Amino acid sequence: MAGEASTQPTGPEPTTEHFRQLLQTLDTGVAVADPDTLTIAFENARFFGWFDPDPEVEDTLERRLPGLDVDRLRSRLEKGRSYSFDAETGSGARKATIAVTLRACGLDGDEYVIAECVDVSKRKEAEYMLDSYARMAEKNTREVQREKERAEKLLLNIMPRAVYEEMKDFGSVTPARFDNATILMLDFAGFTDMAVSRDPGSLVSELNDIFSAFDRIVELFGCERMKTIGDAYMAVAGMPEETEEHAQAIARVALRMRRYLEKRNTSHREPWLGRIGINSGPIVGSIVGVQKYVYDIFGPGVNLAARMEAVSEPMKITISESTFEAIKQEFICSDLGEVEVKGFGVQRLYSLDGEVARGR
Repeated sequence: MAGEASTQPTGPEPTTEHFRQLLQTLDTGVAVADPDTLTIAFENARFFGWFDPDPEVEDTLERRLPGLDVDRLRSRLEKGRSYSFDAETGSGARKATIAVTLRACGLDGDEYVIAECVDVSKRKEAEYMLDSYARMAEKNTREVQREKERAEKLLLNIMPRAVYEEMKDFGSVTPARFDNATILMLDFAGFTDMAVSRDPGSLVSELNDIFSAFDRIVELFGCERMKTIGDAYMAVAGMPEETEEHAQAIARVALRMRRYLEKRNTSHREPWLGRIGINSGPIVGSIVGVQKYVYDIFGPGVNLAARMEAVSEPMKITISESTFEAIKQEFICSDLGEVEVKGFGVQRLYSLDGEVARGR
């Protein structure tokens, strides 16, 4: 009727019992406790199911919530802040992780502590899985890196670093000619008889020690160890990076190799008598092979170095005339005269005896 005030239908006023029933339907666990004693005044079914009470002890949050730090809780509540932690409940397949948050709450002039609990087991499992995958990925990355470093180390044992870098960047290596290089060839007199008469393990161990020492000497003077074949050792200077003093570098390597053998022979029963040949000349460097490839050097410079080693006497260093001309101002050499060299005709050879003392 016009002029009359309209009214809206109203439902029943919610009661405390209504709120209690609503709280029982939640998936969140809820408990209300006295702030002084932490005695539980109310809990819903979810809280009860997660944290079973013990009828033999006082029913408090401290007793019911495993891992609750009461001192820390009171400290944070005094500052008006909430306190959160994870509690483990159940066992075996029913074990769950419950995220618990406690905070102060006032109602009708009374103070309470409210505990809100949420099952975060699925989230924790996901975090654990992600963490496991991350650790696995990190482990795989480290293993891949180790394998990469191992492969790099193996490749650097069979080719110079500059060649390795070219192969890594471009997938192949272009054969290159080096006109100014010096090659050292070494083998041991009587090695065949040693191999037959001596224990193989001991023989190989000693040879490995000697070649390892040679490697350090070669590296010290910026030269490259090319390869070893049985008791033969080959080193080169002037490639892949060119250097003006390639002959001097190899001469110093040879003298120190001989000095190392002389010192070693004084303390070992079986002497190792090295023959060394050196030549300076053009060479070609390239990777050979398809599946089992190596970096090798070829050309007349290499062949003549091999001939110098073949005609050399044990513990002597025989050098070609081209090497002598390159080092004669800095090293002491003896003229061995003209010698018929297979494949090269008559050649004037020299013996490398020592290095001129600095300051002379």
